[in-house]
Amino acid sequence: MDALIEPLSFAFFQKGLIVATLSGALLGFIGVYIVLRGMSYIGHGLSHAIFGGYAAMQLFAAQLYVLGAGLWGIASAIAITAVARRSRLGADAAIGVVTTASFALGVALFSKFGSSGPAFDNALFGSILGITDTQIVWLLAVMAFAGFVVFFRYRPLLFTTFDPDVARASGVNVARVEGLLMVVLSLSILVTLTVIGVTLVAAMLVIPAVVARMLTDSFGRMLTLSTIVGSACGLVGMYLSYYAGVPSGTMIVLVGAAVFLVVICITTLRRRSHRIIVDDHAPARATVKA
Repeated sequence: MDALIEPLSFAFFQKGLIVATLSGALLGFIGVYIVLRGMSYIGHGLSHAIFGGYAAMQLFAAQLYVLGAGLWGIASAIAITAVARRSRLGADAAIGVVTTASFALGVALFSKFGSSGPAFDNALFGSILGITDTQIVWLLAVMAFAGFVVFFRYRPLLFTTFDPDVARASGVNVARVEGLLMVVLSLSILVTLTVIGVTLVAAMLVIPAVVARMLTDSFGRMLTLSTIVGSACGLVGMYLSYYAGVPSGTMIVLVGAAVFLVVICITTLRRRSHRIIVDDHAPARATVKA
C-alpha cells in the first residue's frame, strides 16, 4: 500500500498519473477505428509528422508549440488523404513520404537551432516532469471533442470503418468522415505526446484496440474494453516508470505489450481447448447421425 501512496505525495506524479490514465483511455478509444480500418501505420506516421511542427514552432514561439504541432499534424493528415486519393499512390506510400519528411525536418531543426521548449528526449520518449494544468485541460478538451464526434457521427464512422465503398454508395460523405477522424487522431496524438512520446504513441493506439479485438466481436464492447485497457496501461505504467526510473512512455507501452502477451496466450489456449473438445465429440455425433 505504501508503494501506491508514496508517489502521490509529489505534485508532478499526481499530474502525470492523471494525464497518463486519460491519455491511455483516449488513445485506446480512438485506436479502435484505426485498427479496424487497417490504418495502424498512420498513427505511427502522424506522431512523427507532428514532431516536425513541434520543432518548427519552437523556433518562432516556444509557448505556442502545441498550436503549431497541432496545425502541422492536421495539415499532414489532410495531405496524406489528398495524395492517396488523387494519385496512384497507396495510403501507405503517402504516409511514408509525408510523415518521414516531416519527422526528418523536425530532427534537423532541433539539431541546428536547439530547443527553447520541452526537451528533445521528452518529446521522443515521454516524461512526467513539467506537466502543467493547461496540458490537462487540453487533454480533457480533446477527449470531450472525440466523444462528441463519435456520439453524433457514430453510424457514419462505423459504416465507413467497415466498408467505405458501400458507405459512399449509400450517400455517406466518406471523405468528410475520414477527414474528421484524422483531425481527432491528430489532436489525440498531440495532447498525449508529452507523456507517451512521439516514438511510442502509435503503440498505444494499436495495443489496447488489438487486445479488445481478441476479447470480443462486438464493436460497442470493443470501444469500451479498449478504453479500459488503455487507461489501465497508463495507470500501471506510470507507477512502474516512477520506481524503475525510465521514461513514462516506455513503461506504459511495455505494460501494454505484457497485457497483449497474456491475452493472446489465454485466447490461444482457449481455442485449443475448444478444438480438442470438438474433436473428441466428433465421432459421437457421427454415430448418432448414422
